[in-house]
Amino acid sequence: MSETKDEHILNSINYPNDLRKLSVEKTGQVCQELRQYIIDVLSENPGHLGASLGTVELTVALHYVFNTPYDKIVWDVGHQAYGHKILTGRRKEFKTLRQFKGISGFPNPMESEYDSFIAGHASNSISAALGMSVASALKKEDKRHVVAVIGDGAMTGGLAYEGLNNASANPNNLLIILNDNDMAIDNSVGGLSQYLVDITTSQTYNKMRYDVYRGLRKMNLISDNRRGSILRFNNSLKALLTHQHNLFEGFSIRYFGPVDGHDVSYLIKVLNDIKDMKGPKLLHIKTKKGKGFKPAELSATEWHAPGKFNKETGKRILVTNLNEPQLYQDVFGHTLVELAEEDERIVGVTPAMPTGCSMTYMMKAFPKRSFDVGIAEGHAVTFSAGLAREGMIPYCNIYSSFMQRAYDMVIHDVALQNLHVIMCLDRAGLVGEDGATHHGVFDLAYLRPIPNLIIASPLNETDLRNLMFTGYKAVESPFIIRYPRGKGELKEWRTPMEILPVGKGKKLKEGKDIAVLSIGPIGNEVIKALSLVEDISVAHYDMIYLKPLDGELLEEIGEKFDKIVAVENGVIQGGFGSAVLEFMADHGYHPKVKRIGVPDQYIEHGTLPELYKLCGLDAESIATVLKSF
Repeated sequence: MSETKDEHILNSINYPNDLRKLSVEKTGQVCQELRQYIIDVLSENPGHLGASLGTVELTVALHYVFNTPYDKIVWDVGHQAYGHKILTGRRKEFKTLRQFKGISGFPNPMESEYDSFIAGHASNSISAALGMSVASALKKEDKRHVVAVIGDGAMTGGLAYEGLNNASANPNNLLIILNDNDMAIDNSVGGLSQYLVDITTSQTYNKMRYDVYRGLRKMNLISDNRRGSILRFNNSLKALLTHQHNLFEGFSIRYFGPVDGHDVSYLIKVLNDIKDMKGPKLLHIKTKKGKGFKPAELSATEWHAPGKFNKETGKRILVTNLNEPQLYQDVFGHTLVELAEEDERIVGVTPAMPTGCSMTYMMKAFPKRSFDVGIAEGHAVTFSAGLAREGMIPYCNIYSSFMQRAYDMVIHDVALQNLHVIMCLDRAGLVGEDGATHHGVFDLAYLRPIPNLIIASPLNETDLRNLMFTGYKAVESPFIIRYPRGKGELKEWRTPMEILPVGKGKKLKEGKDIAVLSIGPIGNEVIKALSLVEDISVAHYDMIYLKPLDGELLEEIGEKFDKIVAVENGVIQGGFGSAVLEFMADHGYHPKVKRIGVPDQYIEHGTLPELYKLCGLDAESIATVLKSF
């Protein structure tokens, strides 16, 4: 007798144990309601829509088959994990997603025991899950399963292949699920993406091979020690007979798929069939980003993080004002095109973020001189170094938080050779709702010790243009420009570009009691703060360059002021304020120095005004420091 559809079955699921009490037939209804709930909430509370709509069936199947949280699911790219959050005790709290003091937009073990590992940056799931699987074996936790879910473009990251290589060499029972949706944030690029589109594997062959393997094990004709050799032989035989080569089986990892990632009943069957197999294995599922919401299916990039939208009509609710300042990213994109029009040596490079950093303008104007290299920040930097080595002038645009993944390449491949690579760090400083994994607050501190680097940050959009021009015209060494997410300050920004002398700051306001030194757009909060301060004469200096510092200006300040406040939208440990302190100490000046910046802790998610206030970077907080100082 068929079961009738229950109303709002999702409301009865507080934890995965509740899900597992349902029949397999009801999981389809759970998927429908889960998908609709994600759409309902995100239409009013913006978040990352498309990726999580694509993993609804996978999420339900995983928690239905595996005994979470004892069994571990390690998500790669947290954009995929909204359904996971809803099914693991956070259904009611989901409406606070990415809000100040609400739940995070990414899996976080500090938030829930169901979140096995942090998942803000891509490509780490296989390595982390392999570590967990090996640890479980060492602790003799034979019944614990570990699953790595990788996808949404993350397979282009080099760390994923390091994990795959090690998984094939160490004894483990790891299950890797490749969620293949042909997308990252923009369209996935590169040979691997095309390979995933083309790959096919015979289900009959997979079943036959497993049955033979299981039979030989029962007859003690093969052992785990010989398993790898036999697996490689089988893979070679299969390639010979089918004229297909499978990249993953080349790692001595059992491969299954591709299978329909939107057939929840079949996913449950497949997972039950393979979960207890010994050795590493990979299940390849095909999904559609934005599944179940037609506008998101038709335009996955636009609907990756669409903001508010009308869930009935599918229209995005865009708040635009032509009289408002431009986004910094758009100023970068338009300016890059202007520079490229002037010099054919100029090229653009980005790791999978052409829309986010607005390199799409360059791609449209000069497609042969624009390169999206996929989620591969280290490669983006070294690729740019190779371009520069042969006389090109690359503008390599990487989000500040993701540049951390390319630190060695900046040192070894760019700075050591003193190559003319202009590295533009978008989303520098506090970024808002994406939280701790995405705040670009470490760059000033981690880049400052590296020889040969010039490091600068603009006060506004005009200075961003000028710094991009300076990096092209005035230097032949590595040049770093960092700027924040969001809108700038100026309505009229497209002015003729000029060189900003390297290592020279600007005095914005005269004063005699206190000197405030700032770097970058956070200086605009200082400007607002000074309007709130009375009875104190405060001078304001926009230093522009962290490296080299303006020594002449700092000597003038050291001789004139005994009170200095340094303000930066970055960590105060080792950053701009630390550089000012070092200069004063090295040159025999002894002022009282107050540093304002991001404290020595990870900062949660919230709106920028909320986070500025939390860190004391808003105008009111800065004014309070000046009054008390």
